[in-house]
Amino acid sequence: MTQIDKKHPSPEDNPNAEAVDEQRRRFLLVTTGVLGGIGAACALTPFISSWLPSAKAQAEGAPVQVDLNRLEPGQQVTVEWQGKPVWIIRRTKKMLVQLAGHDSQLRDPQSLVEQQPDYAKNQYRSINPEYLVLIGICTHLGCAPKFRPVENELGPHWPGGFYCPCHGSTFDLAGRVFKGVPAPINLEVPPYRFINESTIIIGEEEEGFSS
Repeated sequence: MTQIDKKHPSPEDNPNAEAVDEQRRRFLLVTTGVLGGIGAACALTPFISSWLPSAKAQAEGAPVQVDLNRLEPGQQVTVEWQGKPVWIIRRTKKMLVQLAGHDSQLRDPQSLVEQQPDYAKNQYRSINPEYLVLIGICTHLGCAPKFRPVENELGPHWPGGFYCPCHGSTFDLAGRVFKGVPAPINLEVPPYRFINESTIIIGEEEEGFSS
């Protein structure tokens, strides 16, 4: 005669055992999925926060360090410095070509008005032609212009640039203001410097220059 150990009942003794086991398996799968999601979110946090200045830097208006490695050609990223939005645009070769040929349409093509440090007083209004750094505030009434880099997007002669939806001011891909719009001067270039080929510090002057 076979004796059954009651401490380990068989499925025949408990018809609900399979259902209970199935519920346990589902619970473990859900728990594992949730924990995996939390881990993924934690892994992404440094990627996102690295684009943002620390709370201390924001509060004190301290210089802001920005890693440019993840900025693809043609893209724009916005960071905050001294409570202001600062745009960083990685210009493509085509965008740089688009800067030529429309000086006659600009109010201040040579950047004679002091809206930029001396090291950004050139056609590109930048240290490295590839990277444009601007304060993203319209020089008319302080609105936020929009990035409109595509040629002819705003008309047949549009070379690409920035458009302010508040009152229609337009700027080219170096932040230079066009004639016939409310904004009186070019967009401002903040002080900044490169500490290596792919990292800039906004709020510090380029070496050898002072404000």
